[in-house]
Amino acid sequence: MNCRSHCAVCCIYPSISSSIPGMPDGKPAMVPCVQLDDELNCKLFGKPERPAVCIGFKPELEFCGDSRKEAEDVFCWLLDEHP
Repeated sequence: MNCRSHCAVCCIYPSISSSIPGMPDGKPAMVPCVQLDDELNCKLFGKPERPAVCIGFKPELEFCGDSRKEAEDVFCWLLDEHP
C-alpha cells in the first residue's frame, strides 16, 4: 500500500515522543505535525532529516483503511478519541 496524498492522519492523530524538526519535544496526539504543508503533505518526505519514527511507519490497510475517513476512525478507536 502507498501513502495516501492529502491524508496525514498518521501525522495528526498519534503522539510522537521523539524530536521532529520544529517540534523538539515531540508531538502530542491530535496536534498536526508542523512539517505538514497546506495540502496535508509532509515537507520532509524523502529528505534525510525526516524522523526515523516517520520513516518506520508504513501505510497498511488495517491502519489507513480505504479512505481518510476510515483512517480517522481507526486512529480514533486506537486513541479512544473523538474529534
